[in-house]
Amino acid sequence: MTDAEQIKTRGDQVNDLITGDTNKDGKTDVWVTDTDGDGEPDLFQFDTDGDGKPDVVMSDLDQDGNPDQVHTGNV
Repeated sequence: MTDAEQIKTRGDQVNDLITGDTNKDGKTDVWVTDTDGDGEPDLFQFDTDGDGKPDVVMSDLDQDGNPDQVHTGNV
């Protein structure tokens, strides 16, 4: 992963736990992030159209495995 592919999630911190290239085009299109520092992912970002930017963002604020917020569009 290059610096250009990192997604800033809080201030200037970059807290990616896992990134993935699901369509094997050489670009990251899935980011799984721990934004509160507890070691558990709570922010999930997806690039579904291949432009290198997340366009679906899901957050699991209470970390129960179910999304609490879902945002679509270039975010």
